[in-house]
Amino acid sequence: MKFLILTLISNGPDPVTGRTPSAHERFRRVVDQAVLAEQLGFDGYAVGERHERPFFSSAPPVVLAHIAARTARIRLFTGVTTLSLLDPVRAYEDYATLDQLADGRLELIIGKGNGSAQAQLFQVTTEDQWERNREGYELFRRLWREPKVTWSGQFRPSLTDAEVWPKPLQQPIRVWHGSATSRDSVELAARYGDPLFSANVTYSVEPYAELVRYYRERWAHHGHDPADALVGAGTAGFYVARNSQEALETYRPIFDARLRMFERLGLPVVFPTLEDYVERSSALIGSPAQIADKVLRYHAELGNEVIHLHSDGDGLTQAEHRAALELFQSEVAPVLRREIPSRPLAGPIRLTEPPSTPSSPTEREQLRVGTG
Repeated sequence: MKFLILTLISNGPDPVTGRTPSAHERFRRVVDQAVLAEQLGFDGYAVGERHERPFFSSAPPVVLAHIAARTARIRLFTGVTTLSLLDPVRAYEDYATLDQLADGRLELIIGKGNGSAQAQLFQVTTEDQWERNREGYELFRRLWREPKVTWSGQFRPSLTDAEVWPKPLQQPIRVWHGSATSRDSVELAARYGDPLFSANVTYSVEPYAELVRYYRERWAHHGHDPADALVGAGTAGFYVARNSQEALETYRPIFDARLRMFERLGLPVVFPTLEDYVERSSALIGSPAQIADKVLRYHAELGNEVIHLHSDGDGLTQAEHRAALELFQSEVAPVLRREIPSRPLAGPIRLTEPPSTPSSPTEREQLRVGTG
């Protein structure tokens, strides 16, 4: 199994202290966390994309570019790139540039996005967001693969023999499709033979497992080898401690503050108690043995080879958060890597010396080192 850390860079009041960090503090913590993730041996670090309070993740290419400069090996993910909101040409330019700067370490997870601010800021509505996502991805995909593109669609100006630069270092960059509760993203992933990343955060596992089964059915329907289907899955809260009592005691005020926020905002409460949250949600809260057992149970339903730890660490001190990540890597990850085989992620692409002309995809593949 492969392990990512995901941040949406949320920046509301700390649920325990009530203090809200400055934007500068929050961004520094994200970068420091990514550096720590590489030091501890995590496979990837993902930055989400949101365009409303309390999130500071409106520009993931910028954040990931800074992380790329501070790291050398860890794979860089988006989680997700809200392609329904973006001009596919501009998004291509940003991410192709980032892939060059990151030595070919970029992977994209795309999705339609969510949040009420989308309609106001981008004039994207619930009526057209799925179609925008589909159309945007189809153009986006062609831009990665074709030297010149002629295209027309509904939501942006047409292209005639268009060239878009720079080209990414990877040929092509791998694109996952983020899926929450709708079949639209699942169908798009299956049609093009792309991997699926299940959100797996808000509810218990059953609806997500149903969508993953649908993905595998549609994958085969579109003529792809069933053995090639690749699934990742998210998790909700995260805190691992030496024993379950310590984990629950530390996490309880964080959960209680989150519950009060849900009630204040009129949001549905799916898990009314911490014990229910730990038992029925994808949250990984408990001892190392409990965490490993839960991931294995979810894997039996989803067949996922990758998980992310939804790990902004809200309410945890930095010391508590670091200790939890260290404990996960020392006692949980080895068990899961042994029990759940997974295909390798690509490693960074290293050039032995600056070439006088751009190397071909074949030459770049020969210079690839490591498997992540």
